[in-house]
Formats: sequence, structure tokens, C-alpha cells
Amino acid sequence: MLVVEDGQYVVKPMRYQCRIAGKPAHYDVKYPGTYNARRDSLDKFWKPCFGYTHGLMLVDVFYENVARAKCENTLFETHDGPQAPGENVVLEFRPNNGQLLMVACLWSKWTAPGQPELLSFAAITDEPPAEVEAAGHDRCIVPIKRENVDAWLNPQASDLAALDAILEDRDRPYYEHRLAA
Repeated sequence: MLVVEDGQYVVKPMRYQCRIAGKPAHYDVKYPGTYNARRDSLDKFWKPCFGYTHGLMLVDVFYENVARAKCENTLFETHDGPQAPGENVVLEFRPNNGQLLMVACLWSKWTAPGQPELLSFAAITDEPPAEVEAAGHDRCIVPIKRENVDAWLNPQASDLAALDAILEDRDRPYYEHRLAA
């Protein structure tokens, strides 16, 4: 995870499932989806991080579980046997411009007496672009533009509207997809 620490860019290894500081360890089980931070809940569930601890994950590809029927644009009822209703496939999504995505993330430093410190993060997700939705997925990571990196990594909690504007003014590459190997 790329973060700013003491005014310097720093890469820190972190777990990809955010446990927010102050929350009990069992939140990992109670809220197993905390590897993604939904944009529509940044000022609610993610409030302790949004505006305070921001990071960037650099990726050239991402993967999503998608119902086979949605991926194949068919009805669930048409599948039997090994392609039974509810079967998932994993799709690989890659921006067609070949660029690295600078994915907006939130992170936290969790501590508890007698427990090792845990640095962890969640990628921010939002409504998908048309091509991701057509492939069968209902969310997508939010890549920010290069010119917004400093403002994102040095958030001002007093101006959440400016941070939300960065997420709105995102990079919008076209995502090609294929079945993951």
C-alpha cells in the first residue's frame, strides 16, 4: 500500500481486509466484505478512515467472482449439471490502455493489548462502468487520476467533499475481461 508518512511516500505491506482501529478482532468474521469500502458508506461504516488514512494500490489487473449465468448473459434456469444455478466463475479485468490503475484505498492501524499490530486496507468500490456490469459484476474499484494522488494521500478530514470529488473525477479506462486461468 502506498501511503504518506511524515510527508514522504512509503510502501507498507498490509493485509487486504481492513480491520478498523478500535473494532474488535471478530469484525473480520462479522463483516467479511471489508476488503472493499463501498463509496456510498464512506461517511458511515468507513468514517474513522475516510479523510484520515488513505492509500493507493497499484494494479494492472483485477479479478471478480461473477455468476456464470450473468457472465454468459443467460438465465439461471438454463444451466444444469456442472453449470448449475449459482455457479461462479472468476473474470480477469484489465484496462485496455495498458496503464497501471491507482486504486483509491482506506487503511487502518489496529492494535489491541497482547495482540500483534495489524496494518490492513480496503479498496474503494463504486457502481461499475457499463462493460463491467455487462460482464455480470455490480461493483468496481475506483482508480484515481495521477493529478489527484497528492490530495488523496494527504487527506483533509475537514473537506470530505473535495475527497469525494477526487473519487468522482476518476480514471475511466475501458475494462476488457476474460475468464481467469
